[in-house]
Amino acid sequence: MRDQIKLEPFVAQREWTVDGIPVLTAELSLPRPVEEGERTDRRLARYYQLYARAYLRYCERWLFPQSAEACRLAMENSAPIPQDSARLTYCITCNGGGVLSLYTESVERCGGRMERRRHGDTWDLLTGAPIPLSACFSKKYPWRKVLLREAETEMERRERAGASRYREGWRRLLRRSFNPDHFYLSETELFWFWQTLAVAPSGEGVSVFSVPYGENDCFFPGFHDIILETKEETARGKI
Repeated sequence: MRDQIKLEPFVAQREWTVDGIPVLTAELSLPRPVEEGERTDRRLARYYQLYARAYLRYCERWLFPQSAEACRLAMENSAPIPQDSARLTYCITCNGGGVLSLYTESVERCGGRMERRRHGDTWDLLTGAPIPLSACFSKKYPWRKVLLREAETEMERRERAGASRYREGWRRLLRRSFNPDHFYLSETELFWFWQTLAVAPSGEGVSVFSVPYGENDCFFPGFHDIILETKEETARGKI
């Protein structure tokens, strides 16, 4: 079983102008395998290359027209020209035990607003395939129900402590906006999250929750597979 993968940052920058005036800058940093000899390396390299292209295309087709319009209005009113920006970065949370897990986060300052979005990726380094959230729990375990309950309990605790505040009707919003793709792993915990504004005001940012492995039938998928295989071989008298 492949334990880790060597990565390096792939960095790109773009600038869009109106009549020679910069109105939007975008920069991104995404992981790139140092080597591309194995299938997993090639697959991840291709995935994040396409991710980078898609993000820059999004900036050009969606954000730039807004920035250009804001620039036009500012010039008409002799106001300061806004300097909009978009930034995409990544954070590796686990690279071991046959699993690569990370999240990417974009921060956009455009049209006087700031928007933050997070995306989680978890990969099987042996096959190069994504690992779903359900793989962190036993079959038929009601993991969705359990994670919603854990998030609700933690949100109640944070509200009582005055550490966070949430939108009106957040319990309903919590269930309505739950996305099983919004998770990532560390070596000791499972993290899952809700996007900015999904359940809390924008000032609260991304709402993140966690559960340690060994609680609520949650386990690390890479090590768990090794343990299961070892037990099965032991039972058969092979070791």
